[in-house]
Amino acid sequence: MRTGEKLPPLEIPITRTLIVAGAIASRDYQDVHHDAELARQKGSPDIFMNILTTNGLVGRYITDHFGPTARLRKVAIRLGAPNYPGDTMVLTGTVEEVDGDTATVRVVGSNGIGRHVTGRVTVTVPSAGAVTVPTGATVPTDTAAPSGGAG
Repeated sequence: MRTGEKLPPLEIPITRTLIVAGAIASRDYQDVHHDAELARQKGSPDIFMNILTTNGLVGRYITDHFGPTARLRKVAIRLGAPNYPGDTMVLTGTVEEVDGDTATVRVVGSNGIGRHVTGRVTVTVPSAGAVTVPTGATVPTDTAAPSGGAG
C-alpha cells in the first residue's frame, strides 16, 4: 500500500432486499427503511438505505481490497444522497496516508443522484509473517515440542 494508490471501484446494486435486510440486521426498524408507502407519506419517493448498512458496505470494500488480515481501526462516514432501490452505488477509494502497516483511505460512494457516502477509513494490514494477537489474548511463551515423542 502506498500514498496515492487508487482502489478499484466496487459496484453494488441497491435492491429492496439489501435495504430491508441491512435495516433488520442492524435492528433499525424505522419504517422508511422497509415500508415504501410510509416512506412516501414522510416525503421520500421510496424506502432508502440506513447508515449502518452503508457503514458495513464501506468496511467490506476496504477489507476486500486489503485482504483477510486487514483490520478496520476507524470508519468515519457522512451520508449525502439516499440509496434508493433500483440504483447502483459505486464505491471508490484513494490511500491518503501510510504509516507503517496502517493506512488512511478516503472513500466515496456515488449513485445516480449524487454522492451517497464520503469518509475516511483507517485500516491496519500486518506485514507478511506478522502475527496478530487480539487484545487481552495470551500467547504461550514455551513453544518447545512436548516431551515423550510419538511411538
